[in-house]
Amino acid sequence: MDETKVPDGQADSSRAYYVYCVAESTAAKQFSADSLPEAIEADAALEWVSANSLSALFSRVPLTSYDEVGLARNLSDATWTAVRAMRHEQVVEYFAKRTSVVPLRFGTIYLEPAGIERMLVERANELRTIIERLRDRVEWGVNVYFDRLILLDSITTISPRLRELAEEAARASPGQSYLIQKKIDALKVDEARAEIVRLTDEIERTLREASQEARRLRVLKVEATEYGELKAKFAFLIDRTAFDEFRAAAERLAQDNQASGVRLELTGPWPAYNFATEATIEHR
Repeated sequence: MDETKVPDGQADSSRAYYVYCVAESTAAKQFSADSLPEAIEADAALEWVSANSLSALFSRVPLTSYDEVGLARNLSDATWTAVRAMRHEQVVEYFAKRTSVVPLRFGTIYLEPAGIERMLVERANELRTIIERLRDRVEWGVNVYFDRLILLDSITTISPRLRELAEEAARASPGQSYLIQKKIDALKVDEARAEIVRLTDEIERTLREASQEARRLRVLKVEATEYGELKAKFAFLIDRTAFDEFRAAAERLAQDNQASGVRLELTGPWPAYNFATEATIEHR
């Protein structure tokens, strides 16, 4: 792949420079132009710009589509956004699978290559620290679903509080047993909610121990899916060589808690966006 170095004042005023990720220059030089993924705009080439032993991967894009006004307008078009986001992700994934990179978020844009060079110089220590932390590691996601009907059906045997009440009902007279059962029914929803919190914390704790780092992600909206309701999302940073152990731990959790209506969905591997947050870079 070509390495670009454009002196200040010689940037194309009709173009912006879309940046995907940052890597060590020694690693960047190993990539040839063959079999590369498509850039965010299909007619553009992927290029490197280097400074201070670091290289940033970029491609040229039309300024009218990627300046603040143009980008805001285009982002309101769901089809335009979906296509570009997919291309961005494919580019970053391609390089992240082959070397240690700092992945940048969708929409990182500079007006000239010299601005990218300055970023590489000014943030060199921070970027090198992130690259080293991510070296030979990948991000995997875990989504935690609960089937509410299964959980409510089994909560009486799972919850110590309800189990004790059920045993009390079995020993009581018919009238007292009826009242205790009504109390059990009234407590089921609260106990199920508490069980979801407990199991989610257990899943996080167990998988954190099987990974290098972990992040609990926001669930913006709880929706019913074929797997149940999505109640929690996690990102885990895992050594490539330790993935089998991590997956085995996740499978054990899923199997052990199947009676509670738990389903774990493992997604990835992903570029480690959630562990490179220090490298969020604004438009320049």
